[in-house]
Amino acid sequence: MDTGLMFAILGASLALAGGGIGSSVGVGLAGEVAAGVVAEDPDKFGKTLLLQALPGTQGIYGFLAAFWVILKINLLGGAAPVSPEAGLQILFACLAVGINALISGIFQGRAAAAGIAMVGRKPDEVGKGMIFAAMVETYAVLGLLLTILLLNGIQL
Repeated sequence: MDTGLMFAILGASLALAGGGIGSSVGVGLAGEVAAGVVAEDPDKFGKTLLLQALPGTQGIYGFLAAFWVILKINLLGGAAPVSPEAGLQILFACLAVGINALISGIFQGRAAAAGIAMVGRKPDEVGKGMIFAAMVETYAVLGLLLTILLLNGIQL
């Protein structure tokens, strides 16, 4: 059994799972509010959909990190040998994006939901709602950046 490879795959999985869960919850929260706004005024669908989509990016960041790990360990080409130490390093490197994407996806969904409620009352304020939600995105991007930098520094 290749323990290092298992740790590396676990890291990739946690990166993807954190981003996927954060995005799912965030998009769901925003979608609930958007459905209420659109039920009152169907013409606001485009503006609310744009805000609802914002928390979906955390899932993409988790996928990018997982794909980076797959490339690093050459999993698609037969998997390079991974020492247990390197596997743990990969696992820990992936936690940066996994945890940040999980939490920021949920809170970005909450910010997007508030922006959608604002659009329900004042449709011309969609830009402000996007800025509020995009501010939360910064931390998922930083988590992805750190994960990539750490993965690049790990020697197999």
